[in-house]
Amino acid sequence: MGLFSNLSQKMSHIFSKLTARGKLTELEVKESMREIKMALLEADVNYLVVKDFVKKVSEKAVGDVVLKSLTPGQQVIKIVNEEMIDLMKSNDQKLKVSPAPPTVIMMCGLQGAGKTTMCAKLGHLLKKSGKKPLAVACDIYRPAAINQLKVVTSQAGIGFFEKGTQNPVKTAKQAIEFARSQGYDTVIIDTAGRLHINEELMQELKSIKQEVNPTEILLTIDAMTGQDAVTVAEHFNNDLDVTGVIVTKLDGDTRGGVALSVKAITGKPIKFCGVGEKIGDLEPFYPDRIASRILGMGDVLTLIDKAQEAVTEEEAKKLEEAFRKNSFTFEDYLKQMENLKKMGNINDLIAMIPGLGAQMGNVQVDEKILVRNKAIIQSMTIKERRNPELIKASQKKRIAKGSGTTIQDVNTLLKQFEQSKEMLKQMKNKKGLGRLFGF
Repeated sequence: MGLFSNLSQKMSHIFSKLTARGKLTELEVKESMREIKMALLEADVNYLVVKDFVKKVSEKAVGDVVLKSLTPGQQVIKIVNEEMIDLMKSNDQKLKVSPAPPTVIMMCGLQGAGKTTMCAKLGHLLKKSGKKPLAVACDIYRPAAINQLKVVTSQAGIGFFEKGTQNPVKTAKQAIEFARSQGYDTVIIDTAGRLHINEELMQELKSIKQEVNPTEILLTIDAMTGQDAVTVAEHFNNDLDVTGVIVTKLDGDTRGGVALSVKAITGKPIKFCGVGEKIGDLEPFYPDRIASRILGMGDVLTLIDKAQEAVTEEEAKKLEEAFRKNSFTFEDYLKQMENLKKMGNINDLIAMIPGLGAQMGNVQVDEKILVRNKAIIQSMTIKERRNPELIKASQKKRIAKGSGTTIQDVNTLLKQFEQSKEMLKQMKNKKGLGRLFGF
């Protein structure tokens, strides 16, 4: 399941009915609003947030300008999109940087929300943007928390600081001095969590805040816990005045209501979202892109970001050249599959292509098929890879045997290859999407 897949499918269905009607009456718009309200409530968006959202959209959508326009359905969708962006948007969406290094980021959250792993993921993301981060172990109560942080920071390739189980306030202070002396420009403090919010925990967090005066206080909440996560955010915000939120497990079987509720309830922006288990599965939270995904319009910009990380300029040029000369081969196809794997979960990528996610519904692409296809291509001779038309019955038999697959599997791949060539021709003409494949 991709991000917000259930909600996205429902929204796409509501919108397709709106645009199919041509002219719209006030009654039809109100009926659509009722459906949108139900879809949002089922996605676990806070009731008060839904009520306010639907009221704002309705007021704008039933005006004469919309109803009498040539494309009223499109106008209503535009209003829903704008209001949804507004619901999540904030002026301080970006991470603040201290004018005098190091920038100190205090991470907080309940146990189980993924806070310790998030310290390493955030460090990894910052390192990619040229920063030199240091993670600090200040959770001295949870067994193995210090060791867990050590392991994940090592995977992320960032600095690590610990002073065992001494007073966390003292450790945090020493870590900042250490960072200054060693040239670290960002300090990420992993504070203690609890299973539930209690006074003792909050008092310790307040003491650390007072001592180190953090640039950012980021709260990690778990999207899977739905409305509970919003309540947790309220509590932490009331006690600590957090500066931003990180939502984890947005990729899971989650209804996604947290992303739409948190800012409206706490007034604090979501700054990042966790979209997978791997160390690189953390994305900046862009309200416009998230709204686009929720409304089934895809998310081409994030897709292009991922493509630029996975595909080198040289590879892009080679692909472009192959297409210009009409000589796209199985070698190019193999390279393209490897690039797709580098970009992340293929089902999430499909959901980002406008219209395609909604079209496919709940159909999941089995990643094992990519492995099987790779084996088939590697069983071809170089000549066959470059000239697929040479592959006749006897060659298919040999390739199937060499790759441990069936002749039917080989036929399926040959058909997919032809479809890919056709799809890429169409992609070439779609603005923005061509960058994925080097056009």
